[in-house]
Amino acid sequence: MLHKASELSSDQKMALESLLGRAISDRETISVRAFEPAPVSDAQRQEALAGLEAYFVRIDAKRPPLSEAEAEAIVTEALRSTRPNYRSVR
Repeated sequence: MLHKASELSSDQKMALESLLGRAISDRETISVRAFEPAPVSDAQRQEALAGLEAYFVRIDAKRPPLSEAEAEAIVTEALRSTRPNYRSVR
């Protein structure tokens, strides 16, 4: 269902802005959709986890060694590139 921001009540607009974490322009159209995730069995979850762990072991084996500070700086830079207001908790 699509909603024009200009036609929302102030309570609706405030709730959506809270969920989005930003102000909504009256020119925007908002789409709202609810869904239930597909059921995943414990066996499927464990298989996916094992695959991810194996993947990260292969990737880690290829990377040069880094100090904890260097690794932290890389992660912080990546977070700031996608979340400009990001601040490290350390």
